[in-house]
Amino acid sequence: MIVTSSGITDGKLHDKYGKRGTAFNENGIPSCSIPLKIEKSPINTVSYALVLEDKDAYPVTRGFSWIHWLAANITKNEIQENESQNTNDFLQGLNSWTSILGGRQTKALSSFYGGMTPPDCPHLYELHVYALDSILDLENGFLLNELYKKMDSHILAQFTLKALYDN
Repeated sequence: MIVTSSGITDGKLHDKYGKRGTAFNENGIPSCSIPLKIEKSPINTVSYALVLEDKDAYPVTRGFSWIHWLAANITKNEIQENESQNTNDFLQGLNSWTSILGGRQTKALSSFYGGMTPPDCPHLYELHVYALDSILDLENGFLLNELYKKMDSHILAQFTLKALYDN
């Protein structure tokens, strides 16, 4: 399986998907989600799930990875730019903007893409995409641990796309 994004050039995320963009939610969180394309999936793939995380957030958060986007039950091979904000085609889970460090943004606002805002240095972002043999029994607003529990024994393939976003 291969995952690519037109929102990444030379290993860097385009400005518009983070704090230098022009699309923000009512709390000032970047909201324009990155596009992605999935190719060469296993033949028995029924759906996809994704996790967009920032492990370079550990020093800033004092010990946890920052989740920017969770999505599941994606049944197509391509997600368009900013589709997180206007789709009913797939489910979305809670991002870390709902945490204490994220200002405790509401569940309703945090169940979408929440873009990059590295405060200290360039961060490396990892987009993990999973090809699954089923549709997962989840609801909008699911948590990361719920996603992993539901995916257990259903992952056919996995691909990680990495890119930097400057501070």
